Amino acid sequence: MSEKNSYIPPKIWQWNTDNEGNWANINRPTSGATHNKVLEKGKHPFQLYSLATPNGVKVTIMFEELLSLGIKEAEYDAFLIDISQGEQFGSGFVDINPNSKIPALLDQTHEDAIRLFESGSILFYLAEKFNAFMPSQEKRAECMSWLFWQMGSAPYLGGGFGHFYAYAPVKIEYCIDRFSMEVKRQLDVLDKHLDKNHYLCGEEYTIADIAIWPWYGALVLNRLYNAAEFLDVESYKNVMRWAKEIDQRPAVKRGVMVNKTWGDLATQLHERHDANDFLERTQDKLTRD
Repeated sequence: MSEKNSYIPPKIWQWNTDNEGNWANINRPTSGATHNKVLEKGKHPFQLYSLATPNGVKVTIMFEELLSLGIKEAEYDAFLIDISQGEQFGSGFVDINPNSKIPALLDQTHEDAIRLFESGSILFYLAEKFNAFMPSQEKRAECMSWLFWQMGSAPYLGGGFGHFYAYAPVKIEYCIDRFSMEVKRQLDVLDKHLDKNHYLCGEEYTIADIAIWPWYGALVLNRLYNAAEFLDVESYKNVMRWAKEIDQRPAVKRGVMVNKTWGDLATQLHERHDANDFLERTQDKLTRD
């Protein structure tokens, strides 16, 4: 490889913003707020501050699935946090999530609002609160194992493969090979499991599926990093079957639209404050067509 032995780490690492690629303007080695900004609040019990990245989509799908069950107490307002503009470093957002990552959530059903951050934690909290999309005791451990599998595995897909394959300013063969190998191993894990299971926990659709689909489902459906052909995703037939089936769920179709700011305008719903927001988007599309 041309880059072999071309970099010798310094004795003490120093931050060089010229090496950050597409995200140089928001990545930094320190935490905390960079500016003061009070977050808006809507009328519903839950206030979500997010963006339609895979981690954000997990939570909007969960809310739409809960509402599809007729659980009106799960109504939510979804406000857009544009991470490309550093809005996750505003003081109001940092108050909810000191880690400055989307999604962040406020549960206002208590006298003192409860803050929630980390997508897996939010899914677990909502599943417990509404007793939904969490399997019976016999399968509960299996569900939690797959939920935590996703939380541990996705950084290899996103920060590893996605960064070096799609975003890094220089294509480094070693890095792309290393993370491609790991992503394909993870897809193989899922494929073998889904060969014997309809969903991640058997016949029941759970928060494990809701957590994993926005990452690995989107990947095999070629909605993530434009890498489907490169990773030969068609060879993972069970993952593909699972991904396509979940993709057809009405709540999933709604959830992937929320806080989305790219792609076809008909697929974008920058903020969500009412179920009618989806109808208005559909009507706008029909009018344009």
